[in-house]
Amino acid sequence: MIEARHLRVLRAVAATGSFSAAARELGCTQPAVSQQMKALESSAGTPLLIRTGREMRLTQAGEALVRHASGILAGLTAAEEEVAAIAGLRAGRVRLVSFPSGSSTLVPTALAALRAAHPGTRVSLVEAEPPRSVEMLREGDCDVALAFRYGAGPAEWDDLVVRPLLADRLVGLVPEGHRLADAESVGIAELAGESWIAGCPRCRRQLVEVCEEAGFTPRIDFATDDYPAVVGLVGAGLGVAVLPELAIESVRPKGARTVAVEPAVEREIVALTLPDLAQVPAVAATLDELSRAATRA
Repeated sequence: MIEARHLRVLRAVAATGSFSAAARELGCTQPAVSQQMKALESSAGTPLLIRTGREMRLTQAGEALVRHASGILAGLTAAEEEVAAIAGLRAGRVRLVSFPSGSSTLVPTALAALRAAHPGTRVSLVEAEPPRSVEMLREGDCDVALAFRYGAGPAEWDDLVVRPLLADRLVGLVPEGHRLADAESVGIAELAGESWIAGCPRCRRQLVEVCEEAGFTPRIDFATDDYPAVVGLVGAGLGVAVLPELAIESVRPKGARTVAVEPAVEREIVALTLPDLAQVPAVAATLDELSRAATRA
């Protein structure tokens, strides 16, 4: 019989490429990983790994098992949580992953309300930007992912439960003494000759696309994924930027002014989970509180 703990070890070995690296990720010893892999191969009745020097390569059977592992482990987690809630043993456990500006705006409100309504529910939070956060959800490393996207990709999230939360518009950020600081709105082409400060990779890609549609390529002199750093650079007069409104809410724009940018560009903020996990009471309650927090944002 294939055991869940063995599947977790196989997935770690496949992701890291070696027993020693998998052991570090799982917080155990290399011999323990080796023993569990031997037990899994014995249960499967066929080799799952090909050992080439220090690296491991999956056999066809190993690839098939890894492909099914995430769904199996997510299903087991869902079953464990639902049964525990029904039995009254505990209210539940939720592992949440969020992008930084969501962590500082939507998440605190949602988790405070969740704790007040369900004090027995335990919630953990780690930060990751999409698409990594979505990968973590599919790999069984979290239960709910707060994510965003610019435009719906073809079948991008068709295998997931998608809870739309809000539309987050991109706004311009210019120094207080800038020629456009007092403008109600600014056409993106009016910033063609400026020095630019780029934000997160997804926002940066969207920025370049919007600027190219307006007939120019932005000169990005500073690139940082840290929103306070972007605001600080703009406030120091070193350039201009566009940031999501949620990011501006989480940072005091000292020395900088926000202006509406045309054409309008919005990113869709959503909460994601797996179909099995959506039935877990604690996960469902978390989705509900995130939705309520979004209406107040």
